[in-house]
Amino acid sequence: MTVHWTTLDSPVGPLLLTADPATGALTSLSVPGQKGGRSVQEGWRHEPGAFRDAEGQLAAYFAGELKEFRLPLRAEGTEFREKVWAALDTVPYGGTTTYGEIAARVGASRAAVRAVGGAIGANPLLIVRPCHRVIGADGALTGYAGGLERKTALLTLEGAL
Repeated sequence: MTVHWTTLDSPVGPLLLTADPATGALTSLSVPGQKGGRSVQEGWRHEPGAFRDAEGQLAAYFAGELKEFRLPLRAEGTEFREKVWAALDTVPYGGTTTYGEIAARVGASRAAVRAVGGAIGANPLLIVRPCHRVIGADGALTGYAGGLERKTALLTLEGAL
């Protein structure tokens, strides 16, 4: 299957965006050095025009003018991961939550917090699906596939730090 892609500059570094050409839904947003991040593959099609809405919304977000993304998203994962990702979508701009609170939202036991962390770490849609808003139970800025410097920058932008 063909994948459309583009790159955008941002205050947290270059962003690689991919989309499903049939639906236009954003399928990933990655940053360089991201654990599990994507990189351009042979056969992918560079289509900057397919990302105009995403580009505009990301620019507004980084300018502090957009608090909620309204983009079609399509990330594929296990049923558990998709539940966790849906829970991430409910964490408001400027707010934070903990891994334990996400576990409770998806009906997982306290013992499942590690699995929740794994699902959050596998989020393919950085920034637009706000995994950066998840912090440790003690308030520590733990783990972020895009790097703690980016997590700090995003939370600072949103006024959470």
